[in-house]
Amino acid sequence: MSGTTAERQRLGAGAAGTEVGPGTRRRLRPAGYLWILPALVLCVGLIYYCIAYTAVISTWDWDGLDPFPEHVGAGNYVRIAQDPIFAKTIEHTAVFFVVTFVVQTALGVVFAVLLHSKVRLAVVYKVIIFIPVVLAPAITAPVFRRLYAPDGQFNWVLEHIGLGSLAQPWLGQESTALPVIMAITIWQWTGLTFVLYFAAMAQIDVSVLEAARIDGAGNLRVLASIIWPGVRGTTVALGILSAIGALKTFDVPYLVAVGGPNYATEFLGTYIYRKTIAQSHVGYGAALSVILLVLALGFAILLQVRSREKETTG
Repeated sequence: MSGTTAERQRLGAGAAGTEVGPGTRRRLRPAGYLWILPALVLCVGLIYYCIAYTAVISTWDWDGLDPFPEHVGAGNYVRIAQDPIFAKTIEHTAVFFVVTFVVQTALGVVFAVLLHSKVRLAVVYKVIIFIPVVLAPAITAPVFRRLYAPDGQFNWVLEHIGLGSLAQPWLGQESTALPVIMAITIWQWTGLTFVLYFAAMAQIDVSVLEAARIDGAGNLRVLASIIWPGVRGTTVALGILSAIGALKTFDVPYLVAVGGPNYATEFLGTYIYRKTIAQSHVGYGAALSVILLVLALGFAILLQVRSREKETTG
């Protein structure tokens, strides 16, 4: 009996990749490291190297072609601090993040709640809501440029429902260009928010909802006291993704409005492209990229810390 137990222990130790015996030390086989080696090389050898090299370039006054760039130290960062367009991009990013996150969250929760109830053709509605997520901005941008043109379909609809006084060049004036970009982004990404909330709500214990119903809780009470706290983790994750996405926004503002008019839809991403590619200020663009990275990491860490604080105090 004891021999059988010892044999099992020896076989189990061998299966775990260790050698056990008198006078020998336990040794782990590092075979698993070979599987993560490609990802490790990619992250360390490519991504982190590029980040470090971008930080080096940010200290140069360089056009990207001169073999002898001028070292300016923190000069590019000083210029950024005094750049009024950079201040505009930060303002646009903040407004863009708050509006799109709040609206997408509200719509995502409402759609998820409605489709968790007994709705006919629920699968069709899910597909319709999610379709904008898989459409490439390069395909939809010309459609929206035409839709919001002075003689476009949106103004045509306003005129034919008796609201012709509201018709205007939506993308041609500073007061409406940014709201149009936010509306397009909300249309594009609400489907992803809906899918994540729908999955999160599926994890809520049905017995808890039934108990609340038995106690007389109405729909709003159940939503506020059970469903919303139950999807808090999803909300935090979406907040982090939305903050980073707002900082990296490029495709919709550039393809639809090219950052205009008069920088009204300029974001950090479009401004980096304008400075680096269009104007060949590579060092200045690299400094903007470093600032974007720092802001993205700062937002992610801040939201994560705040979420943990709420969990501990809640």
